[in-house]
Amino acid sequence: MGNEFWTPIKLSLQVASISVIIVFICSLLLAGWMIRSSFPGKPIIETIFILPLVLPPTVVGFLLIIIFGRNSFVGQWMEWFFGQSLMFTWWAALIASTVVSFPLMYQSVKTGFLGVDADIQDAARQDGANERQVLFYVTIPLAVKPLLSGCILSFARALGEFGATLMFAGNIPNKTQTLPTAIYMAMETGNMKLAWLWVFSIILISFAMLYVVSLLKE
Repeated sequence: MGNEFWTPIKLSLQVASISVIIVFICSLLLAGWMIRSSFPGKPIIETIFILPLVLPPTVVGFLLIIIFGRNSFVGQWMEWFFGQSLMFTWWAALIASTVVSFPLMYQSVKTGFLGVDADIQDAARQDGANERQVLFYVTIPLAVKPLLSGCILSFARALGEFGATLMFAGNIPNKTQTLPTAIYMAMETGNMKLAWLWVFSIILISFAMLYVVSLLKE
């Protein structure tokens, strides 16, 4: 049971960790751009950013299949570049987790940036700091709590992703089987002992992360 138990946990932690790095970088760039910019259609763009937060996971999975499947231009190009289809691979699990966790990170980053006093940022610019220096030495340090909360919540969301992952990446043991899909399969096959062990594992990890978020808000 050792390897059978730990493999989905390791894969889930791996996927969630890389997903958080991706959404953190993307959110920094996009939230900063959206705050500074004003253009027609801005509310529509921002709505698209947070749409995966409210869409059913099966809808997200369906759209990912349409975009990255073998019948799409993107899917065909990726299959040519990588030598295999993107679906039912580790990369598919990563993409699904990244898409569903992005809105939480984006909202946290935007909230954190908007909470920074603009006068402090302007003072840094007057002292000769460029936009990159203002971002890394002023804005991010002052918004660190919302950013950390966003990272933790996004990690938890990626860790618990099920529907989109099952549709897009499948449930292949030792390849794409994450904790939620492993629990589902254990239930389907009647292996309740293993299912309970995985359930306790994901509850423990999620509880610890949410507890840290609550501490950050104090």
